[in-house]
Amino acid sequence: MDQIDKRILHELQKNGKLQNNELAQLIGLSPSPCLRRVKQLEDDGVIEQYVALLNPQKVNLAMNVFARVWLKSQEAAVVDQFVEAIKEMPEVVECQLMAGDCDFFLRIVVADLDAYRKFQIHHLTQIPCIQSVKTEIPLQTVKSTTALPLV
Repeated sequence: MDQIDKRILHELQKNGKLQNNELAQLIGLSPSPCLRRVKQLEDDGVIEQYVALLNPQKVNLAMNVFARVWLKSQEAAVVDQFVEAIKEMPEVVECQLMAGDCDFFLRIVVADLDAYRKFQIHHLTQIPCIQSVKTEIPLQTVKSTTALPLV
């Protein structure tokens, strides 16, 4: 991947709806080579997909909650049981297997604190392999981006 590819990716991370002609102009290529490069980045799996980023307030999902989860054991079957259950919960938008204090770290989106509490009681803590859950509630989002720092 060269600097031109990185510039393409930088621009597409800012605006995935850019038309090829606009993208080509921004990075200083003619449209045909620009399109070939984008297609190659897609074929190589560098560009995985294109998505629409929604305004959480406009869709009544303005609250991010972070949850640290400890499992009853780290046996493969227990971890797999937890992972499969989490995959079925659309409120969980990110799930990280952790090294360190907790087993998993979740980012959960909900409308408000009451909605989180209902989610925790009726869904999250119903997963049988969970030993405990500690919830962290952010006071302010200082930075949130989907763009990777291409250097």
